[in-house]
Amino acid sequence: MVQFTFWDILRNLLLAAQWTVLLSLIAFIGGAIVGLLVCVARISKSPGPRWGARIYIEVLQGTPLLMQLFLCFFGLSLIGLNVPPLAAAAIALTLYTSAFLGEIWRGCVEAIPKGQWEASASLALTYPEQMRYVILPQAMRIGVAPTVGFAVQVVKGTALASIIGFVELTKAGTMINNATFQSFLVYGLVALLYFALCFPLSLLSRRLERRLNVARAS
Repeated sequence: MVQFTFWDILRNLLLAAQWTVLLSLIAFIGGAIVGLLVCVARISKSPGPRWGARIYIEVLQGTPLLMQLFLCFFGLSLIGLNVPPLAAAAIALTLYTSAFLGEIWRGCVEAIPKGQWEASASLALTYPEQMRYVILPQAMRIGVAPTVGFAVQVVKGTALASIIGFVELTKAGTMINNATFQSFLVYGLVALLYFALCFPLSLLSRRLERRLNVARAS
């Protein structure tokens, strides 16, 4: 058994938490970009993009994130693409995040009253102009709180990347526990660090929700 002091354990977990934050940022930013495209395709008037986006969302929301990680890591290697664990985790989490954000944002766009579409159409605005100047600004306001709330799920979802060998917070905790056998201390610190990452996002989401609801009600 290796002897680690409390500060040794905490320092190593903090170093690993940096990778959790990095993976979360990659997944969220990548997921937001792809999710915006998915949202646009989902509300398209053409049936092809609309059905393609729907199938994409159903497949990714209907399969476990763990399976998606396995497919990105082991599946790509079967066709000759040796993907490092970080890249595989980033791809899987980006696809997973995009499916949920795309659907969240579609709901926000469709929540805009029909009168707004009709009023903007009466001003002779084209469809892109309607989206840019009338619909999207209002939809973004509705979507801020659930989007920030979903970021918490992304942070917690990064824990599954440990299963393909990516050393983030959970994987580092397992490795330190195997060396020290101080399970309560190690996993307690891991849980506290996840809480420290997720709790501010939860607070932000609740605050934005209250603030935007008050703004809409006024």
